[in-house]
Formats: sequence, C-alpha cells, structure tokens
Amino acid sequence: MSATHTHTHPHVFLGASHDENAKRTLWVVALTVVMMVGEITAGYITGSMALLADGFHMATHAGALGIAAAAYAYARRHAASTRYSFGTGKVGDLGGFASALVLGLVAIGIGVESLIRLMEPTQVDFGSATLIAIAGLAVNVVSALLLSGSHGHSHHHDHEHDHGHSHGHDNNLRSAYVHVLADALTSILAIAALLAGRYLGWVWLDPLMGVVGALVIARWAWTLMRDTSGVLLDRTDEHVAEEIREILGATGDVSITDLHVWQVGPEARAAIVSVLGNAEVNADIIRERLAPVHEVSHLTVEYRTLSS
Repeated sequence: MSATHTHTHPHVFLGASHDENAKRTLWVVALTVVMMVGEITAGYITGSMALLADGFHMATHAGALGIAAAAYAYARRHAASTRYSFGTGKVGDLGGFASALVLGLVAIGIGVESLIRLMEPTQVDFGSATLIAIAGLAVNVVSALLLSGSHGHSHHHDHEHDHGHSHGHDNNLRSAYVHVLADALTSILAIAALLAGRYLGWVWLDPLMGVVGALVIARWAWTLMRDTSGVLLDRTDEHVAEEIREILGATGDVSITDLHVWQVGPEARAAIVSVLGNAEVNADIIRERLAPVHEVSHLTVEYRTLSS
C-alpha cells in the first residue's frame, strides 16, 4: 500500500473573485439599509401593505446580506487556518444557507400578512406609496447590477462544463443576488398593485400581489437551500466522479475500489481515490493520469497492488 502526501499543500479554496464579490456585497448592504428605512417609514404613513411588505422584506435582506458580507470576511481571515481541514471555502455556502432560511421566513411573513389584509382591506395612499416603491425598485436594479458581473460568470462556467447546479457557483454571492431579485420582484408587484388600485379601484390587488410575491420568494428560498445544503453535506460531484472513473477505467490495468468527490470551495473539489492494480502502476502514476481533471484541487490517492 502506498499513498502520496505533500505536507506543504495549501488548503485555500476561496473563489477567484472572492475579494471582489465581498466589496460588491458591502455596497449592496449599504444601499439596502438606506432604502429599507425609507420604505418601512413610507409604508406605515401611506398604509400600503405591498409597500410595507417590501420594506420589511428589504429589512430582512439587509440582515441576510450582512451575513453574506460577514461570511466573505470570515472565510478570507481564516483561509489558511489549520483549524479547518479543507479550508474555509464552504463558509459562503453556510452563509447562503442561513440567508435561504431568512428568505423562507420572509415569504411566510409576507404571505400571512397579505392574507389578513386581503380579508380585511385597509386604506392606502396609492400615489405616495407608488413613488416610494419605484425608488425601491431603482435601488434593487442598481444592487442587481453590482452583483450580476461575477454571478453571470458562474452561469457561463456552469454551462460550459455542464457540471450541475452548484459547480462554479459562489453560493454566498448567489444568495445575495437572489435576495436582491426577490426585492425587485416585490417592488414590481407593489407598483403594479398600487397603480391598479389608484386608477382601476382594485384595492384587493395590493394584498393579492403580496401573496403572489410570497409564493415566488418561497420557491427561490427552497432552491437556494437545496443547493447550499448539498455542498454543506458533501454531496458527491457526479460529473467529476464520472470523469475520474472514465480516465482510470480506460487503461484496464487498475480498478477503483473507493471514490469520494466533494466541493470544498466555489471552484474547487477534493477527491479521495482508492485503486487496486498491478505492480507496474503506483500512486504517482494515478495522480498523473488524473491531472487533466482540473476541478480537483486536493487529491488523495491510495494504491494497492493485486498481490497485497
């Protein structure tokens, strides 16, 4: 039995755009807090449930975006710490999961309050509420633009390699992006409902749009929770695992007895490969054969000969 070890091998698996994404997120946090205060205040003054829901929604997003910013800072500060066996590359996924939970609670809160308002309509100052909602949407658009650059790159990387939902994603940035999109959605629905209430007399549309927004946000929260929890639970990256099986199976002189492939950072995978083969092959040769699998940043190879 033999295994290869490199004692000085680094375990820093942060995304390539980690620091840039951290700065983008901090800017969005600042914008969100400013608009949050304005919308909640205006919502109470005008009596608009759609506007109030948007404001409180934005308040929880400010907290969730704060989590994202803190996750970036923590991951960078402890990236080289020996306390973490595989680095801090998954801290962003932990932050994303926490944000998804917040998003789910927001959806429930908006849905319940909107149903109450649907059954017991309240007076709404449609004109003032509409202006504030438009301002909120403008902030959301700016925030989305701040976050969209790196987020878009992740989608391109994902499509290019066809590695599934989470490959190449910075789920921390993704959670911030989803929160901003949710804010934009509630703003658009609020504007539509307020305009319909003002010009068509459809007062019921204001709380109804709150219900619709809650359902869509809940769906986004579930998707984000599913993807981040998979990373946190070391879900197997099937694409990379299959690539490893194909490479080692092509020569016919070895067989895989155990294989583990999981994500340790937005763009990094770790793999443990146990192989059985003849005496002419060793762990170093297996490592050379797997060099083309560029997604694997941390590879452990265990090799046993047929006679051992």
